[in-house]
Amino acid sequence: MSRVTMLLASAATVTAVDAAVAGSSKGVYELGQINVTAPAEGGSEFNDFGGSTVPNSQMERFKTNTVDKALDLVPGVNSSPSGNQRNDSNIFIHGFDRLQVPLSIDGVRIYLPADNRIDFSRFLTDDVSQIQIAKGYVSVLDGPGGLGGAVNLVTKKPVKAFEGEWRSQADFGRTGAFDGFKNYGRVGSKQDDYYVQASATWRKVEGWELPASFTPTSIENGGRRDNSESNDWNVNLKAGWTPNATDEYSINFIKHDGRKNAPYNVEPTASQRYWSWPSWNVQILSAATKTAIGDDAYVKTRTFWETFDNAIDMWDNPAQTQRYSTSASRSIYQDWAIGNTVELAKEFGSLDTLKLASHVRRDNHGEWNDLFTDKYGLNGTTTPKSASCATTKTVSETCFVEPKQNSTEDTYSIAAENTVHIGPRFDWVQGASYDWRHLNRAEEYVVGQYKSGTYYEPYWINYRLTNGSAFNWQTAAIWRYSDTAKLFFNISDRTRFPTLFERFSSRFGTAASNPDLLPERAVNYQLGWTNAFAPRSQVSVLVYYALVRDMIQSVATGKSYTDPISGKVSAITQNQNVGDGYRYGVDFALDYALAATLLVGGNVSYIHNVLENPTDPTIQQTGIPTVKGMVYASYNPVEALTLTPSLQFADDRWSQKNQVIGNKSVNSYVKTGTYLLANFIAEYKLRDDLMVSAGVRNIFDHEYALAWGYPEPGRTFHIGMKGTF
Repeated sequence: MSRVTMLLASAATVTAVDAAVAGSSKGVYELGQINVTAPAEGGSEFNDFGGSTVPNSQMERFKTNTVDKALDLVPGVNSSPSGNQRNDSNIFIHGFDRLQVPLSIDGVRIYLPADNRIDFSRFLTDDVSQIQIAKGYVSVLDGPGGLGGAVNLVTKKPVKAFEGEWRSQADFGRTGAFDGFKNYGRVGSKQDDYYVQASATWRKVEGWELPASFTPTSIENGGRRDNSESNDWNVNLKAGWTPNATDEYSINFIKHDGRKNAPYNVEPTASQRYWSWPSWNVQILSAATKTAIGDDAYVKTRTFWETFDNAIDMWDNPAQTQRYSTSASRSIYQDWAIGNTVELAKEFGSLDTLKLASHVRRDNHGEWNDLFTDKYGLNGTTTPKSASCATTKTVSETCFVEPKQNSTEDTYSIAAENTVHIGPRFDWVQGASYDWRHLNRAEEYVVGQYKSGTYYEPYWINYRLTNGSAFNWQTAAIWRYSDTAKLFFNISDRTRFPTLFERFSSRFGTAASNPDLLPERAVNYQLGWTNAFAPRSQVSVLVYYALVRDMIQSVATGKSYTDPISGKVSAITQNQNVGDGYRYGVDFALDYALAATLLVGGNVSYIHNVLENPTDPTIQQTGIPTVKGMVYASYNPVEALTLTPSLQFADDRWSQKNQVIGNKSVNSYVKTGTYLLANFIAEYKLRDDLMVSAGVRNIFDHEYALAWGYPEPGRTFHIGMKGTF
């Protein structure tokens, strides 16, 4: 491999220069791609609609083991911890979070029908050939929910008669303590008319270390972060038939199994809970096809079966050894979905391209709790004691298992997108879709209670069934005014339906249901310019404005709930469409080849975010830094060696603070999260098929927290090896 080729593979801003050199379609499972991005052209950061693509070479170079960390490389995108007992990672695209940004794997949407609180840190990147990212403009052809963006993980596909790769990495904390490992292997074959592939990844985190400057608290004593361990593995099996140069028929099986613990808030807080996840599992079986119809038309289909199994162990003490209260249980989710998408496309000469799409999906959510009390909330610790449940603070046993509660919902969408080719350099795109949803079943089981000498029996709630619908439209203009530069403008008016959690969850007795909750709606405006102004160099700018209406916000009802054991009083809230807001910002990316052996570049994003809630003027949107970016250099002192120093930076962001004041839970907002992290990675090719690497992140052991009470890791080291054949 030439020094120039190795150099281009290191562009941190994920430019199309890198994709072009690596081969934008080589090893990419094309049937898993969706319309969130168009093919990259001319070495630009942004595609025709402002989206970006993260190739696997970038994820490997910067050791972004999980999807949330890979998305942090992209201008206009950031990840942030949820800042509560869940220990999950949220992502934001131009300020829109995981509820407003669909996640897909090979075009199959990962949707958790209860609350859709997807943990982006559970998804590993080694088997991902590219991450497609839409910002603001999400094609209506890709289905419902693309309010502010979309993320699609495209897996790998073999390109040789026999090929494979393996990767191993070990991680260490600032003191040299072993933090964990990651192993990945893949083997595949591509023949004239078929291909097969199998791959697997295993990542185990023993824990991670806090910075040396961390001040111990009564909850966290420093050093290795308590309860920071996790374990994830996945398997991907793929087979395809390619009878000719245009048609392809494939079946794909993906299984991810995960478990994790959750570090506690290091500050005294009213929301401290002791939770762990013995399972966080996703499984997808899908079939995808593409059939050409003549020379100017095609039909694509995708049919899938998806399951999500999740269990939370809720404990009564920090050591996670006691479960005796009504707040302690094992909460179990068993979800499944089945669906199909069809896309038809037809070119009418060189003047027009028409595409039609349909989406059908059924989601079923099942849940129940294994309780350590009887059906009245009584056991050996209560007064009166239970006659059937012997659980005490020293002996925990499952005394009552709730019956399974099910909710079933169908979602449909029909969409059309038309592109008028006004000359060879100018395209005008128009799109529209109609989405509707039908709720078939929504039920909840309420455990009984003992109060003032009376035993109240458990009972069922069958929520009122309501349906919803929404119309979406968008338009875009792309002017490629030279071979290296383009100017684009687009408008996208999209919606997203509320989850079951937002409509019906009682939140441990502190919330009232609202079956009439309406979809959120956002109108995104974007103007962008890109120019590959010199060989292996580019500059890209995107400005945007988004107007959000009918935002779902929590509103106080004036009622309160008193916990029967702790006596803590909490206000009862209800989700309502009372919020409005707007945001505007700019994304900028630059890459410049100073020499054949030295490439420098970076990106920076700015966002101004305003959220309005007439019932709570103090509310702030959390997790979004006003300024965020990175700069890097990639240097080849000799052909086999690549040195990549980088700086990642962000200013502060709003975070929610929760305290107990006068036996009441009181929320407020604080700013946290400013950081400047220095990183360094070295890679050396021992031969063409064998490479070793080493690196350090957060070189100066900077102490910072992206959410109040949840400090981030200090200095970390890693070593790795990769082999291919």
